[in-house]
Amino acid sequence: MGFSKMDYCQFLLSSQVNFTQTHLADHLENVSHDAINRYMSGAELRPRHLWEKVKPLLDQHEDAFLIFDDTVLDKRFGTKIDLARKQWSGNEKRTITGIGLVSCVYVHPVSGDFWVIDYRVYDPDRDGKKKLDHVADMFKSARERGLRFDTVLMDCWYATKDLMLLFDGEGKRFYCPIKSDRQVDDSGGQQPYQRVDSLTWSEKEVKHGKRIKIKGFSGDYKVQLFRVVVSIHRTEYVVTNDRAQNSTQGAREVCAVRWKIEEMHRDTKQFTGIEQCQCRKARIQRNHIHCA
Repeated sequence: MGFSKMDYCQFLLSSQVNFTQTHLADHLENVSHDAINRYMSGAELRPRHLWEKVKPLLDQHEDAFLIFDDTVLDKRFGTKIDLARKQWSGNEKRTITGIGLVSCVYVHPVSGDFWVIDYRVYDPDRDGKKKLDHVADMFKSARERGLRFDTVLMDCWYATKDLMLLFDGEGKRFYCPIKSDRQVDDSGGQQPYQRVDSLTWSEKEVKHGKRIKIKGFSGDYKVQLFRVVVSIHRTEYVVTNDRAQNSTQGAREVCAVRWKIEEMHRDTKQFTGIEQCQCRKARIQRNHIHCA
């Protein structure tokens, strides 16, 4: 009896606690741990394989959202794992050893259903690409595949000139927060650039936003800016090329869709978190045996 990709996927879906190859082998007749290990060592699961599987399941919509974001899969107890490297984790708020993953999620605007349609592993030592390059590649791939969508959502890390102009040039709307120290101008060139968090806001602008120019963009390229109060301790400054958007509440609701990719990353980390605990327990057990 051979071991296939379907066997492994079914195992990941059904197992709630233990995701190790040993545990899998214990629950399959006539399949050894070595057979599973040989399969995992030689298997190649690339982004195109994900697309092939998810494409028939997609419920596409003209007004759908495309969301880009990255996460770090914690591998602090697996420093010798291939692709694991020291990198900043926004979740941990510090540098950790892990595998960087840049993901693309497709969200239906009516049902709220979402699908992971593409991903890239952050491995600059091999491919020389930054996370920004991976986002650009996945966006272009979505366009080449004829994917129907209208709006791109992303975090402030990806709010760069090149990406914003790429999305705009392809006729897509984008919404993204920008860092509080980003230099902008809301005076039409009458005043010097200043930090976005130092701008003054009239009562009308608080409700409907204001038109600004971000430093580094051409003189005639402007975006709409909204000050979105997330909590008493946090305010986001959201920019969009959607000139029809004149409501701060409307911008808030669009940006809230971005949480879908956080849900996906949270579920992914549940697997790696359990794996991390198992590695820690195994290490403790080995130490006890050694000391004994």
